[in-house]
Amino acid sequence: MEKIILLKNFRLVDEEIDMRGSLVIINGTIAALIPENAKQDTPFPLFPKSALVIDGDHLPGGALIMPAFVDLHAHFRDPGFPDKEVLESASMAAAAGGYGTVVCMANTKPVIDTIEKAGALKKRSDALGLVDLYPVMSLTKNMEGKELSGIADLREADFPSPFVRMLSEDGKDVADPELFLKAMNEARRLGIPISCHCDFEGENNATSRAIELGRKAGCHIHIAHVSTKEAVQAIREAKKNPQPPFRISCEAMPHHIALTEEDARALGDESWGRVNPPLRTEADRQAIIEGLLDGTIDAIATDHAPHSDTDKEKGAPGFTGLETAFSVCYAKLCKTREIGLQRLSSLMSAKPARLIGFGNEGPEGRGRLAQGFRGDLVLIDPESRWKADPDRAKSRGKNSPFNGCILPGEILMTLHKGRIVFSSL
Repeated sequence: MEKIILLKNFRLVDEEIDMRGSLVIINGTIAALIPENAKQDTPFPLFPKSALVIDGDHLPGGALIMPAFVDLHAHFRDPGFPDKEVLESASMAAAAGGYGTVVCMANTKPVIDTIEKAGALKKRSDALGLVDLYPVMSLTKNMEGKELSGIADLREADFPSPFVRMLSEDGKDVADPELFLKAMNEARRLGIPISCHCDFEGENNATSRAIELGRKAGCHIHIAHVSTKEAVQAIREAKKNPQPPFRISCEAMPHHIALTEEDARALGDESWGRVNPPLRTEADRQAIIEGLLDGTIDAIATDHAPHSDTDKEKGAPGFTGLETAFSVCYAKLCKTREIGLQRLSSLMSAKPARLIGFGNEGPEGRGRLAQGFRGDLVLIDPESRWKADPDRAKSRGKNSPFNGCILPGEILMTLHKGRIVFSSL
């Protein structure tokens, strides 16, 4: 039996459209978009009584639908760190934040350094059915920086992989430049991007180093959590001179978009306000916004990094982010008229989807409200204001810098493959 959902009388927003209308989802795929002004000439088809109908006119505010978000950078802490997070809690947090796809870093215990480990985690996630999880494989065995991980044993014919869409050494990159270059050569062979966490030797030097090595290898490097004006400029200049097959992309985080070093001091810069890279100056924050405006920065990711209260008090770096990312960006970018909702959708959905190979129409396509794309959707009340309350968060980590803040734009519902996986209604 076909599973049919009609979502009618909504504002529909993605990177290409902003209109009133309705969506039809059949068996998890967007089957039709019906503009509001076409209703009289194009009547709704007859639906069986089993069809689910969600009417935006009956929801609070000016309810809108956007493609579910795609996060290129999160830490689920599973396996190995149940005091911080487990797969179930992280997946629920992702769904509550409007995410349909998450790329998860390899700094688990054991480290995800083989395709078998990645596949096992992916299968566990698929069994939950809350979000599409794509584990990252590390570049070196056990992230020790001494010898290549299982990437050297992978076959080109196996990529694009159903399990792995990105490689990374997480927060340190590979200190040995020769070994790092070898890893980049493997990434080029497999056609998969390397997420470079430019904390080694400081962000600015590490960004320049990654660009230099990436050019030598001719691979796709993706610079994680850009936070300084110098790093933004280095990436901007690199994009002006791409030298194919070398390719560079990058991401910014909601906390670097919204906060500065003053906020870190207020939170406690050696505890609750500590994050890598750290919160920077107002000039750095403005440079990130400029990078979002001119296309230097390709995506907004969360760097969701849950910790126990004890670890955070001891100075563990990182913030949770999956449940607050949209509202923070909506507040700091859209409400301030820096960018519109279409651009925000591009940065949080379409562009990150394309970067990991999911930008085309078809059963795996996502990030767009278009016929043939997957029914990964988020319903939002843009007029609602809600309180970021750690006691109500789905994540086990309560280390959000936005705890207690009143934020605009409430997630009402998330659909994953046409199935409701979160609802606050």
